[in-house]
Amino acid sequence: MLNTDRRTVLKTLAAAAATPLFTAATRPAAFVSLAEPKLPYAENALDPVISANTMGFHFGKHHMGYFKKLTAKIQGTAMESQDLNAIISAAHGNDQGLFNLAAQTWNHSFYWQSMKPNGGGMPPAALKAALEKSFGSLDAFKEQFSKTASSHFGSGWAWLVADGDSLKVLSTSDAGTPLTDGLKPLLTIDVWEHAYYLDYQNRRADYVAAIIDKCLNWEFAAQNLAG
Repeated sequence: MLNTDRRTVLKTLAAAAATPLFTAATRPAAFVSLAEPKLPYAENALDPVISANTMGFHFGKHHMGYFKKLTAKIQGTAMESQDLNAIISAAHGNDQGLFNLAAQTWNHSFYWQSMKPNGGGMPPAALKAALEKSFGSLDAFKEQFSKTASSHFGSGWAWLVADGDSLKVLSTSDAGTPLTDGLKPLLTIDVWEHAYYLDYQNRRADYVAAIIDKCLNWEFAAQNLAG
């Protein structure tokens, strides 16, 4: 039988899930279902920017580890029937351990889609215009995105987000996600050390620059902006 404290937590989470922090207008449609994560490309597809060795550990151990711990934690609870966005929303401010697992599962799935083989280059016209409107130029955006990702202290994420009609660059620590602030993620770069250390050691700036120049999935960002 559940003790009183645990029962109270579950009731709080169930109520929070019924009134999520973020709506369809502020979240990408992807990654809602609590389904087993899958890479959108082969483990070696981003080589040499990200090696198959790094991808194997990062996806196979870290990402899948978050997912498996999440599904084990919610098994037999009201959260088991909720989608991933609802779990993140419900856990935020109520259950830090559950939030970390759910948000990291979501963040990683979003990160894989933020990159593609032979990426980078020029964004689609509508996204390019939005970047120029908010940052002054595409190069100014890249500089700010690179600086934010490279200089973030400790573990976390760098994001391009939509805040109403404007685009912004920001970072979150640990499992943090812009979803909980009502912002719509368009792209992200993982700056936890396990994302780059096997390939770049302490040269985080080199890793960030390589992703921006050669792997950013502009089409994915454009779809998120338009959706």
